[in-house]
Amino acid sequence: MKKLSHYDSEGRASMVDISAKSATKRTATAHAFVKIKPSVLKQLPKNPKGNPLEVARFAGITAAKKTSELIPMCHPLMLSHVDVHCAVESNGVRISATATITGPTGVEMEALTAVSVAALTVYDMTKALDKGIEIQDVYLMSKTGGKSGGYKRS
Repeated sequence: MKKLSHYDSEGRASMVDISAKSATKRTATAHAFVKIKPSVLKQLPKNPKGNPLEVARFAGITAAKKTSELIPMCHPLMLSHVDVHCAVESNGVRISATATITGPTGVEMEALTAVSVAALTVYDMTKALDKGIEIQDVYLMSKTGGKSGGYKRS
């Protein structure tokens, strides 16, 4: 089994030292789905709180920039770009986020945090209409760069 780098020789959680790593361009794209009844989806444009998808997009971008404040062992990163997309489908809202950096560590956690918070924001802005909304399928879709190279979910 591969040794995880977030533990020291005594088994304590620790932040990985990335000071010797080279800066390379790295990207990560993540996905989430918010399952919503069609009757609730029809009411999205009339939401008195504003456009839930646009608010979710902003929330996702903000969350990506604050990932290191939420996940204890994540490094604070100077992101060069974050893009969040929210699309209404027949049974919910599909969310994707891509984070980009030129730096010594990856941005998978930033992309995953972006879609998670965007999904929570959709829930927050629609929960008055239905408490049974579900956040599903949060996962990494792809990544580029770094020592481990690329990854694409099959």
